Amino acid sequence: MKKNTPVSRRKFIASASAAIAFPMIVPSSVLGLGKRPAPSNRINVACIGYGTIAMVTTPSFLRDDRVQLVAVADPNRKSGNYGYSGRKQGGRLVGRQAVNEYYANAEGRLNYKGCRAYEDFRVMLDREDIDAVNISAPDHWHAAMAVYCANRKVHVYGQKPLSLTVDEGRKMARAVAKNKITWQTGSQQRSEIYFRMAVEFVRNERIGKLRTIRMGLPGGRQDFNQMGDWQSPEPIPAGLNYDLWEGPAPHREYRPALLPLNWRHNFDYSGGMITDWGAHHVDIAQWAMDMDSSGPVKLDNFRSNLPDSNEIFNTATEYHFKCTYENGVKMIVSDTNEHPQGITFEGEDGKSIFVTRGKIEMNPRELIREKIREDEIRVYKSTNHIGNFLDCIQSGEATAATIEASHRSISICHLANIALRLGRESLEWDPKRERVLNDDAANKMLSRRLRGPWRLR
Repeated sequence: MKKNTPVSRRKFIASASAAIAFPMIVPSSVLGLGKRPAPSNRINVACIGYGTIAMVTTPSFLRDDRVQLVAVADPNRKSGNYGYSGRKQGGRLVGRQAVNEYYANAEGRLNYKGCRAYEDFRVMLDREDIDAVNISAPDHWHAAMAVYCANRKVHVYGQKPLSLTVDEGRKMARAVAKNKITWQTGSQQRSEIYFRMAVEFVRNERIGKLRTIRMGLPGGRQDFNQMGDWQSPEPIPAGLNYDLWEGPAPHREYRPALLPLNWRHNFDYSGGMITDWGAHHVDIAQWAMDMDSSGPVKLDNFRSNLPDSNEIFNTATEYHFKCTYENGVKMIVSDTNEHPQGITFEGEDGKSIFVTRGKIEMNPRELIREKIREDEIRVYKSTNHIGNFLDCIQSGEATAATIEASHRSISICHLANIALRLGRESLEWDPKRERVLNDDAANKMLSRRLRGPWRLR
């Protein structure tokens, strides 16, 4: 049988929901919509990167009956030191095995081998019939992969932090809009009930006018792969295409300390905890202020213990900065030495809301008994972040965590890192033009040249 082209499959998937709505015209049995849709009606998904984060998100794709996970791409063949404990194996062969074993057990096909492994995600996209990807690569890869996939009309579930620079985030957003693909950022707090509740209470002024937001992000530096002391250059391990792993990042000799996941603590690949957790909590604060398409006008009051830029781990482990919005609201961000991990919204007359994962507290306590009425401000409701992404592929509607909202949130974190690295006392920011006022050095750091052949176009 001739393989369907990606375009024809995607047209079918886009129209499938409309067909399901009229069962008397097209019976669901014809579409194969029992417990599991027919192969022609499934969303073919591929994983780009199979490491610590992919191990967490992949099961949610596998458990959704609308999905067929068909391929995994990773420049690492197979090795250890993955997972938040550093005791798991990762790489493309590990991902392929996990997917094939899941379908073998779920479908009773013990010899199932339908998921294939690739070293290069571009080769995978050329050879496979893929509708959507789960990008779980290191942060320095997010923009190049996202733009490449968007230009192929492939829907993207892209991990946070969205980008490595402000310029990258803007170009990613343009590519998504131009190609009209579905995008969901892995900012799953937007699909958690306590964060949505806090946002709606703030939007409806249950604490009065919002005055101040205080935010605690993790500090310190976790040695994710238990190899943080192995900082000297070593031969590249067999099975790792290190040049492809580096991709658009500046070249440096291979060091075990940086792989896997410890790259989060080096500015060549990430922005430390300010971008890692700021991507979550700053995003919720922006949502609560209805600032998904804007941002602050000033950042100041910077403090940090930023290491020497030549060190392998050179991101801040202690930090503090303040953002001021045009309406006068202040957002104060620090590590957890100053504020517990989470977000406190402070309003009038001593009223406040504290929210973190799995917990919400209100002052006064009886405030939590109030309900947000249907005629009041209600925000986007999602209870399953990956399920929401798949829903929106089929419906064409916007997701819970759009690329524009994520770009605006992570831009604040990038600006904070820029100010800390330059030793600035303050930055004046124009959120419309996305430029720093009267600071050429800061504006130069809004973008970064990509290494080798990689381009964002």
